[in-house]
This record gives sequence, structure tokens and C-alpha cells, in this order.
Amino acid sequence: MNMRDFLGGSPLGVIIRLAILSVLVGVLLSVFGITPRNFFYVIDDFARRIYDLGFGAVTWMLDYMLLGAMLVVPVWLVVRLLRAGPKDSA
Repeated sequence: MNMRDFLGGSPLGVIIRLAILSVLVGVLLSVFGITPRNFFYVIDDFARRIYDLGFGAVTWMLDYMLLGAMLVVPVWLVVRLLRAGPKDSA
């Protein structure tokens, strides 16, 4: 496989087409107020929110699990101890 087939044309022609297309897309993105800095900031912020959402839900669940376990585990233990006590054999 030669370079021409891989790139889809002559290397210089492909570079010129990519440069022109990049300028046009850059102008279009700037119309919408998108800059390279805020583009990567938005991507980073989005990833952090997804991360926080996932671990925030886990933290929320663990907090309520601990709160419930403060009551459930002692009650369970008392019930288990009462059932394991001496049985009447009469």
C-alpha cells in the first residue's frame, strides 16, 4: 500500500484540503462561541460530572445503608440470639 492510496490523493493535496476544511469548521465553531479552550473545558467538565454523578450515587447509597444498618443489624442480632436460646422440650 503506498502513501497515495492511504491518504486518498497526493500528500500535498490532502494537506491543503484538510487545512481549508479546518479553517471552515473553525469559523463555524467560532460563530457558536466555541473556542479550543472552552471546548476542552466543557469535555473535562462533562467527564467530571459523570464521574461525580456515579460516585455521588454510591456515596448516597452507602450513607443510607449505614444509617439503616444502625437499626437493622442490632435488631437482627437480638432476634437471632432469641431464636438460638434454650428451647422448651415439653
